[in-house]
Amino acid sequence: MADSSSTTVTDLISTLHQDIIETHILTRLDGPTLASLSCASTLLHKLASNELLWSKICRSTWPSTATISDNPRSFFSDVYSVLDVGGSVSDLDRPFPELISAVDLHYRGKLILSRVVKTETTTAWFLSSPLRIDLVDAKDTVETPIKRGRWTEDTCRDLEQDLTLSWIVIDPIGKRAANLSSHRPVTVQRNWLTGEVEAKFTTVVGSVECVITVVTCGEEEMHVKEVNLKVEAMEGTSLNGMDSLVILRSVMEGKRGNGRRREAESKWRHEEFMEKKRELKEKKIRVELVFDILTVAVGVLGFGTLVGFCLWSR
Repeated sequence: MADSSSTTVTDLISTLHQDIIETHILTRLDGPTLASLSCASTLLHKLASNELLWSKICRSTWPSTATISDNPRSFFSDVYSVLDVGGSVSDLDRPFPELISAVDLHYRGKLILSRVVKTETTTAWFLSSPLRIDLVDAKDTVETPIKRGRWTEDTCRDLEQDLTLSWIVIDPIGKRAANLSSHRPVTVQRNWLTGEVEAKFTTVVGSVECVITVVTCGEEEMHVKEVNLKVEAMEGTSLNGMDSLVILRSVMEGKRGNGRRREAESKWRHEEFMEKKRELKEKKIRVELVFDILTVAVGVLGFGTLVGFCLWSR
């Protein structure tokens, strides 16, 4: 019955004039719906493959990508999908002179920050230093319509529900891209030392996590003070630029899944990652405790042996 109904709808659409389909139907669809419609018939596949149409969808979904013109349909597929498994990077020697970050921050559907940052990746400083890409200058803040709640819990809950972010990394040489953000924050917490509220968006890649932190400040109307990207190992250390590039390329070249699962899956993977991180820390503490006990025991035994030898030699 479902197949028959679907076929009937497809047949009805196909009877419409091509101009009507292009100007009044396809232009009203979002990316995932348009991709599904393109599988319905040969005609719809041809019409839905229009590069100009996909370019408009990319610009409306991610305003920061307005200058991206190469193969927008493939670009949408890369960015919308969510990482399932990181890919193996075989051509590590391939030139990767520049990493492009296209970032859009929304609050309740309203765009409050949209920027593109190009990071040079060939300098010795970048390759050897912990990776940190900053979007907001330290001297500037970005005004937002966000009102600080009376209680910290209200502010955190508001941001967790209504703050959304996309951080797209682009390999201009390999023509690949990926969205590192979980769309909505996986955690929102107040920094009790500074009073600032920090929202974290993440993507877990094996034993490391790409962490995007949005720091907001202000007593009444809140401002965005920081937006930065780091790649952190499970041990808590930040990866340097060279190792981070390998991780980012594995994300761009990895196996992808349905982007509709992004929020739920990202949160679940983050919680699993944090649990493993806690277990690793506890194991390290236990090992260090055993080592300390053995050190004390050896010291006591050595001291006792020395005293016994002194008494015996008298």
